[in-house]
Formats: sequence, C-alpha cells, structure tokens
Amino acid sequence: MLRENEARPVPGLLMVFVLIALLLGGVFATQLGGRYQEPYHFVLGLLAMTGAGFAFKGIFSLEPNDARVLTLFGKYAGTVKQPGLWFVNPFMARQNVSLRVRNFETNKLKVNDAHSNPVEIGAIVVWKVTDTAEAIFEVNDYAQYVVVQSESALRALASQYPYDAHGLGIALSTHQTEVNKGLLEALHERLGKAGVEVLEARISHLAYAPEIAAAMLQRQQASAIVAARQTIVEGAVGMVEQALAHLKERDIVELDPERKAAMVSNLLVVLCSERSAQPVVNAGTLYN
Repeated sequence: MLRENEARPVPGLLMVFVLIALLLGGVFATQLGGRYQEPYHFVLGLLAMTGAGFAFKGIFSLEPNDARVLTLFGKYAGTVKQPGLWFVNPFMARQNVSLRVRNFETNKLKVNDAHSNPVEIGAIVVWKVTDTAEAIFEVNDYAQYVVVQSESALRALASQYPYDAHGLGIALSTHQTEVNKGLLEALHERLGKAGVEVLEARISHLAYAPEIAAAMLQRQQASAIVAARQTIVEGAVGMVEQALAHLKERDIVELDPERKAAMVSNLLVVLCSERSAQPVVNAGTLYN
C-alpha cells in the first residue's frame, strides 16, 4: 500500500529566470552561429532554446488546499502541497487532487429496517482527502468510491435498527446521535483505505416507504397508546401500594383482605380511568 510522501520541488520563480536566461542565450548563440557560419554555436543555440522551451512544462502553480501527485514513468515520486510557483522535472506527470472539505447527500435509499419494514433513508456525508497517494493509487476513482461506500454503509446501518422501538432500544427515528455515530464509524472503516477522512455523517431523511406509511402510522399510534397505558398502570400500582403501606404504617384503619381488594380495585379504576372519577360519600359504616 502506497503512503504519501512530500516532494521537494524547486522554486518556480527562480527557474523562470534561469530558463529565460537560457532561452535568450540560445537565441544569441543561434544568431552568432548563423552570422559567422559556426555550426557548433548554431546547434548549441538550438538545443538551448529547445531545452528551455521544454523545461517550461515543469513549472506549475499550486493554490491553497490543492495538491499535485507526481509520477515519473509510472512510479510515484511524491506529492506537492505547499502553495506557490514550483518547478519539477518536466517528464513528471502531475495529477491534481483537491484537499478541500467536500460534502454530498446520498440518494434516498429504500431499505428494510431491523423489523423488515421498508423505510426510506438518506444521509449527508462531509469528507476530505488526507492521503493523496492512497486516494489516487489505491482506488480507481476516490470520489465515486466515497459515494458508493457511503450508500452501502447507510444500507447496512439502517438494517441494524428498527424505525421506532418505543423506548425499548435504539431506533432510527429517536436515537439520531447513536445512529449518526454508528454511520460515522462505519464510514471511517470503509474509506480509510482510500486516503479519505470523514468529518461528519448524519441522517438527512427518514420515513416509512409510501406503500406502508398509513398502516405504520396506525401501528405507531397503537403502540404509543399501549406504551402509555403500561406506564399509567405501573404508576397506579405503585401509588396503591404506597397508599396501603401508609395506612398500615400510621394505623389509620385496618382492612381485611376483602375490603383491601375492594379498595385496590377502586383506586386502580380512579387512577387508570380516562375520565374524572365521581366521588361517592359513604354515610354508613365501612362494611355498609
């Protein structure tokens, strides 16, 4: 696996002056050879002008957050990242790589969640190239590689969690922080070999597939009602238990098992009912 190493180019401005001087010297030598019929000076001048003109191909400028990957006859020769005007061997091939932060939004993917319900999901991925050698030589097209692997990781993540768990575990719709963290970790693992660092990944779209959206809405409502009822019953049982314990502790009234059961039943009805209770005043004894 290739790793990035920094190339050391020659300052371009210095080489511009050198090559201009070489070019002017070649012109002078050519004119001198032609004037005095000296083939040696004429040929030397032509070689100097040709070499200077060809050497100008080795001069290039580099903007901030850009890089040039250099190869010489198919062999990796290093990467230039320092902005400015530079000169390298004109035989070197140079490939531009942007080091700027990029982002894209995946397509809206249709996948099955952990409960086999079809859902639509999309994500936004923010990334940048950190190792130019890996980005260029380890994968065919690193930008396309990021897109494909991001969608693949999103599909795998969506199948691990249900759309909604009603508080019984991690769900896509209610645990955005955990889901986004899992997506980020998956992308780090998949894109590390391409010299790419993922800075941020988050879910941007999440919904049930249209064909089951209405049915799943009814199911969500029913599940929410059941969960709410369960919470109400648990709270009511605790309140009844606490009331009986206080009555016994303070010795306010002593209830036999039959009256205790009636009191528990009445309290549960009052606490669990959706409507306000209508109080009944007992003017007789406790057993009448």
